[in-house]
Amino acid sequence: MKLTSLKLIITGSLLLTVIGKAEAQKMWDNRPAKAWMTDAYPIGNGRIGGMIFSGINQEHIQFNDNTLWKGDEHDRGAYQAFGNLFIDFDNSGGGDIPADYRRELDMSRSVHTATFTKEGLKYKREYFCSFPDKVMVLRYTTSKRGALSGVVRLTDTRTNTAIANGSSLTFSGKLTNGMQYQATALVKLEGGTLSKQTDDKEGDQLKINKADAITILLSAATDFNNSRTTHWRGEAPSIKTDSILKAANAKTYVALLQRHIADYQRLYGRVHLNLGTTSAATMALPTLQRLINYKKTFDQDLEATIFQYGRYLLISSSRKGGLPANLQGLWNESNNPPWGSDYHTNINIQMNYWPAEPTNLSECAYPYLDHINAIREIRKINTQKEYPGVRGWTLRTESNPMGGESYLWNPPASAWYAQALWEHYAFTKDKTYLKNFAYPILKEISEFWDDHLKHRPDGTLVSPMGWSPEHGPTEDGVTYDQMIVYDLFTNYIESADILGIDKSYRDHVADLKDHLLKPKIGSWGQLQEWETDRDDPKDNHRHVSHLFGLHPGRQISTIKTPELAKAAKVSLLARGDVSTGWSMAWKINFWARLQDGDHAHTIIENFITPVGGNGINYNNGGGIYANLLCAHPPFQIDGNFGYTAGVAEMLLQSQADEIQILPALPKAWNTGSVQGLMARGDFEIADMQWKNGRLSKLVVKSLAGGECRLRTGNALKTMAAGVKKSTAGSDYQYRFNTQRGKTYTFTN
Repeated sequence: MKLTSLKLIITGSLLLTVIGKAEAQKMWDNRPAKAWMTDAYPIGNGRIGGMIFSGINQEHIQFNDNTLWKGDEHDRGAYQAFGNLFIDFDNSGGGDIPADYRRELDMSRSVHTATFTKEGLKYKREYFCSFPDKVMVLRYTTSKRGALSGVVRLTDTRTNTAIANGSSLTFSGKLTNGMQYQATALVKLEGGTLSKQTDDKEGDQLKINKADAITILLSAATDFNNSRTTHWRGEAPSIKTDSILKAANAKTYVALLQRHIADYQRLYGRVHLNLGTTSAATMALPTLQRLINYKKTFDQDLEATIFQYGRYLLISSSRKGGLPANLQGLWNESNNPPWGSDYHTNINIQMNYWPAEPTNLSECAYPYLDHINAIREIRKINTQKEYPGVRGWTLRTESNPMGGESYLWNPPASAWYAQALWEHYAFTKDKTYLKNFAYPILKEISEFWDDHLKHRPDGTLVSPMGWSPEHGPTEDGVTYDQMIVYDLFTNYIESADILGIDKSYRDHVADLKDHLLKPKIGSWGQLQEWETDRDDPKDNHRHVSHLFGLHPGRQISTIKTPELAKAAKVSLLARGDVSTGWSMAWKINFWARLQDGDHAHTIIENFITPVGGNGINYNNGGGIYANLLCAHPPFQIDGNFGYTAGVAEMLLQSQADEIQILPALPKAWNTGSVQGLMARGDFEIADMQWKNGRLSKLVVKSLAGGECRLRTGNALKTMAAGVKKSTAGSDYQYRFNTQRGKTYTFTN
């Protein structure tokens, strides 16, 4: 009898888990999107992407290619909107929104779907962006043959008009910087007829009459090439789009869909997260309503959904061989977007990549790493003009893919960029990458600081005339600068040690590091933002740049530097919890590193504040929109990525030469599980389960071999063979040697 009951409990638990995971990976609405920023759902393949409106009588897809930029090596310019695809349907009726209307984004498959019933007919629309086939795919079907009729329009966001050629529509043009671009939509019908018609303003259009089903393949491209040696130009966009469409057209819709899902799930499916049970009634609500109810209804499933959404957005906007995600990922409807939708170098592009390594999306970091490599030479030229006589390079605050820039110089920017170079090695242990790719860049950026640092008579080294973004005085020894340089030198020294090279210069950098101005604790117990004790306890500025050493750096920790950690906490409390979206996301990470899970969860509660949706404006401050995109405001994608990284930091940390399990678990996540998070040292947490706030199961997979050090909040009864256990205060520590590819299981 007991055994039977246990089986039932396990079966029921598994069933709930499966349902929970399926729902947690979707967001949906019962109305079409009204506004691009707040309502439309994004799809993308790392280069091209679209915002889907899913109107009933008019389909609207605004699309981008992330290489379409004004500007050059000397002018930042701006990221450009590409175009719009419209389908004006003439047989889906008018009037009210159907009661069964549903548009949803399934993040587990990266497929957007819209369904509804109108005048007795069932309509289904499917949308996805394929990375393997490099094309956006749209599919329209109904429950009745011959029921689809309408007009397809393809419009440029500039003055160029579309030209029809058989079953395709194309527009092309050239930006003021000489960049060529082209977009082509290929319309494939099952049944029915397709004919050309012309509009005086928009050019050619394609008329669909009585089709059974419609498939549209959309490709967009520019002649951008990510190399200064070719002057940032390469193959003509027409060659690219024609080749892509020819290959995609040779495949069936089912084949395109299957290839897309298989490729996408290879990345997305690595991590699963369960933060607790959300009621069935709440799970059944549209996502916007769940946002509205969040403050009064416990919804850990929504918190997990937003975590996975960050991973979805990173996969969709940053794939190997392409450009890095910008301020809006790759989605942009304007030719004059906020801040040019640029690469902002004083936290924003860096924050975009915080979740890449820990949430098992290491491949998605390559566009950022490749961009750093691509702009090195032009950055050296410009840096030496600004700082004569220095080696190496750095950047201004605003930049583009070609190294062009604007606004203030941000000297620590390249050193912060260098952190990503090191982190990719720290997580993957790829020594070949470290030697051939990362190390030369780490060294030349270290050389910049070797030349740029100011030597005081007492031997102290300070960054000259620094600025703590984005407020306060400009002076020597700003904490922001000092901490980032400390991080750079630490990473360079460890790289040289691992590779066993450049010992004399390695020792020189170690001496520089030892003489850097150290962080200071001020008169009211705060971590000073400037060398002068001038911090205002009433200052609630959104930037908390002087806490870089706490996160994403590793200079401050509750274990190794408790006094500095305490001072950082004082500063953080003074800044306050509520801020713009990306700032709150950073604060989640800060509180996680301070190992205060409940306070980190308070910031999560502030972050999950509905800013608006379908014309509704709930809050003018930071938060998230109905489509879960982060509001600065306006939309900035770094908050989404920072949130995902913050949740990962609450569950797993590895910056302090050990793996800390559940270091900042809040009471709100009393029972849950996660699979697939990564720790430095190339360790995968294949399974981690906790119950009543205590770790109950841990499975560690060693992908590179080597020693593993674990710290947990409670003792584990069953340990893997060869594990050495020691107790330090209330924490339990475990040390053991691992073999490549082996798993090690601990249970309680």
